[in-house]
Amino acid sequence: MPARPLTLASYNIRKALGTDLQRDPARILDVLDETGADIAILQEADRRFGARAAALPPGLLHARAWAPVPLATGRHSIGWHGNAILLRGARVKLLRSETLPLPALEPRGAILADVEAEGARLRLVGMHLDLSGLVRRRQAEALLGHLARQPEPGMPTILMGDTNAWRPLSGAVRDLAAAFRPVPVGPSFHARMPLGRLDRVFVSPAVEVLAAGVHRSPLARTASDHLPVWLRIGQPGRS
Repeated sequence: MPARPLTLASYNIRKALGTDLQRDPARILDVLDETGADIAILQEADRRFGARAAALPPGLLHARAWAPVPLATGRHSIGWHGNAILLRGARVKLLRSETLPLPALEPRGAILADVEAEGARLRLVGMHLDLSGLVRRRQAEALLGHLARQPEPGMPTILMGDTNAWRPLSGAVRDLAAAFRPVPVGPSFHARMPLGRLDRVFVSPAVEVLAAGVHRSPLARTASDHLPVWLRIGQPGRS
């Protein structure tokens, strides 16, 4: 684990469209600032149709010291099927990245990035699963297969994203939890009255979790229909 604690946030940003029906990319980045995240794993980070332009303009990301992980997507996008990973500052170094195709009725996928932070190597996985429970189970199976075939399969791994699963022991959640430890974070949807635990976190045994939760603030309740969930990792005894 990194010598200093590292904070990760997962956030379905709804293409920067807030609950007030205003599209405000800067407000999304303000919420990420509130979380103190070093790494942001996003869902719905690109527009859905046409050129799939990024919901967060690259110039704005650069001005706020965020760098999207390259995923060989369209030149106007920062993600793949809406999934994106942002790294902030020079503390986290990207080693490699990859797209992970998932079976779906509509285009879906997960993304992976191997990073290094202060000598600690971590595998990050972002996901946005289907609305259909049956399809979600197929996607979980495919995702676990992708991870089993990765180089260095024992690398500490963190999975974060919108599972679209309302029930705590739904099929896909249960399948992922059989391979990775679920981290309780609380309900994150709907942002104005969070009842659903759609946004979830799973970690491999080597990941030391210091704290985790849902970020609730007046700004977060307006910026998107999801609240961000966050995870702090590091060496035991540090916070």
